[in-house]
Amino acid sequence: MEAVQTALEAMTRDGRSWQPSYLLAINPDTCIGCGRCFKVCGQSVMALLGMTEDGDLVGLDDDDEIERKIMTVSDPGACIGCAACQRVCPKNCQTHGPS
Repeated sequence: MEAVQTALEAMTRDGRSWQPSYLLAINPDTCIGCGRCFKVCGQSVMALLGMTEDGDLVGLDDDDEIERKIMTVSDPGACIGCAACQRVCPKNCQTHGPS
């Protein structure tokens, strides 16, 4: 039997319709690693990593030469779809959508 996935629709406290918008991806080319999205996320969905000159992602504690920092989606299943991270991103580098 094949499972059919449908978009979740919920209601706000006053009865308005609301549909979650889950974090699907962060564009590493446009992310500046400012951490604003990380600070507003109460679910620990993202992690800050370093990017080397070769484009490899490494932990910030690694001895590799870090060219710049970028945010990554480390636990997508923890996202509750509030899209707070999208609202604070100055570079609009995140992709959101239904589950």
